[in-house]
Amino acid sequence: MSIIKIPVLLAGLLGLSLLRTGDLFLLNETKTEMEKNYGNVSANTAITIIKKWSMPKELTEISGLSYKDEKQFACVQDEVGKIFIYNTASSSVEKEISFAAAGDYEGLAVVDKTIWVLRADGKLFEVSNLDAAKPTVKEYSTPLTIKQDAEGLCYDKKNHRLLIAIKGAELGTEDYKGIYAFDIASKKMDKQPVFKIDLLDKVFGNNGSGKKKKDPINPSDIVIHPLNGDMYIIDGRNSKLLITDVAGAIKKLYQLNSKEFAQPEGIAFNSAGDLFIANEGTNQPGNILQVKIDQ
Repeated sequence: MSIIKIPVLLAGLLGLSLLRTGDLFLLNETKTEMEKNYGNVSANTAITIIKKWSMPKELTEISGLSYKDEKQFACVQDEVGKIFIYNTASSSVEKEISFAAAGDYEGLAVVDKTIWVLRADGKLFEVSNLDAAKPTVKEYSTPLTIKQDAEGLCYDKKNHRLLIAIKGAELGTEDYKGIYAFDIASKKMDKQPVFKIDLLDKVFGNNGSGKKKKDPINPSDIVIHPLNGDMYIIDGRNSKLLITDVAGAIKKLYQLNSKEFAQPEGIAFNSAGDLFIANEGTNQPGNILQVKIDQ
């Protein structure tokens, strides 16, 4: 319980419980009440950086990240049609795999011995035979366009599909942003999202008013927790981390420290559930951070 000076009327409007002592009021609100009134928003003190890898020049604008094995991450960066294999043991790029011409590449996902890459206009690139002198590349169109600005990509192992999160606005609605599924077996994607991020949810500060705040979440990448199936969605523009359950219902929103997470564009898990976030470089090199969240 903390002691603050606050007008009674304002306190009533905010739904706070006050105890008066002389000319002071005691703020008497539990954590549960705070979450009820303001949404389940957590401060960045819950997030600890365990390890940091500074990226070389070729990955200054790292825009997509996927865990490959205990020593390797697969990465892409804006504007270059290459997959970069980054080795955490040597802290260097050990391999570059060209797959397409220059373009706005935003996400990638490792699926067995194949790597999928997402371009902002919704096109997907399937890159296989990675050890060959010239890998096999197949390109697939989706119903998404540059207007939706597709940026997040991950592998949904349980359903053997790719999930795509859009950064831009949905066509015809401002109430949600969709997460779309691309079936790997059929190589097709339904026009309707399989999950919807509810932009009117109180976690974004709407407080049930029915009016949403401008750009409450701008997904730049997405990943599924390997142990519990929760979805983790990173927002590079606003330095936020959104967590939903397996059905897409919002669980928690973290406001990240912008000094430590200058522009978080990539997110990945290893099989043990360790979390990694990649930041695009601004006035400093890009980086990959291993982080721990106290929930």
